[in-house]
Amino acid sequence: MSSAPKDSRPHVVIAGAGSVGCFVGGLLVRGAHRVTLLMRARLADEILRQGLTITDFQDLDEELSPDFFTISTTSECLKTADYILVTVKSGATETIAREIRTHAPKEAVVISLQNGVGNAEVLQKMLPDHDVRAGMVPFNVMSKGGGCFHRGTSGDIQISRGPGHVARFLSVPDLAFYERRNMAPVQWGKLLINLNNALNALSGLTLREQLTSMGWRRIMSDQLAEAVRVLEKAGIAAETPMSRRVPIRFVPKILRLPSPLFKRVARTMLTIDPYARSSMWEDLERGRLTEIEELQGVIVALAKEHGLKAPINARVAALIRDAEKAGRGSPKLVPKEIRA
Repeated sequence: MSSAPKDSRPHVVIAGAGSVGCFVGGLLVRGAHRVTLLMRARLADEILRQGLTITDFQDLDEELSPDFFTISTTSECLKTADYILVTVKSGATETIAREIRTHAPKEAVVISLQNGVGNAEVLQKMLPDHDVRAGMVPFNVMSKGGGCFHRGTSGDIQISRGPGHVARFLSVPDLAFYERRNMAPVQWGKLLINLNNALNALSGLTLREQLTSMGWRRIMSDQLAEAVRVLEKAGIAAETPMSRRVPIRFVPKILRLPSPLFKRVARTMLTIDPYARSSMWEDLERGRLTEIEELQGVIVALAKEHGLKAPINARVAALIRDAEKAGRGSPKLVPKEIRA
């Protein structure tokens, strides 16, 4: 009796598959890659029962049977990994690094697809024998329940340049990877743009509703301008992930444009699903801890280090921490309550 042939395709493990990890992993499966989703048991049970569905604002709607990929709740699946895409929250970076160090081959390429600017450095420090690369995911993904994950904004994934043709291998229809020589500016730029995650979570609005409100755009502008000043004082370069043609220091001014003009300018920078919300809004709704310390927390700490103050970022961070403790989801604030 003959056994089934061994799958010789390179093995991609999504380490810490949540919303972004499941969406990216689903597109890789759809692109005929060999994929394992390493995830928590609750989500694993949901996908095993209902399958994995990936949708987006451009009418992508794909249902993937669990027969086409592997689901694991233990890190032993890392033993055969060729590529490890790390999508855990920043607070779990050291934990997943230890699991990679214990189980994964040293030849495995490790790519951080996480928010924040320090995760790849943490991974590299703990995995000195691995090819570790920073990455930046510009788009937003929300869990809609029932194993469905929806991409609500646009953009291509960028990763650090290195040996081999990693970006070319990982790129599939509807999911492009690009390699960059210097990832730090775009990571800092993504952090600055992601400062709005907290404002969106506090508002309870969709991103599109928030961006059509002049009151919200003004506080977005003031928060961003404050953070840009801090980075300039610290000598840190930042590049907007939306468009290289728009310097990050101009984005606060763009946010303050009259609404009709803003809509025309913003349309060339970013496409947003009408129902998209930030991942931090989803964290509050589901009673999870947020990544506020990796966003506003970083700006406030950097300001203090350089003798500056960042009162708006500090206020927003405090409100998110209060919402986390309350455990009642978005507090649905209005801009003047944040300015208070």
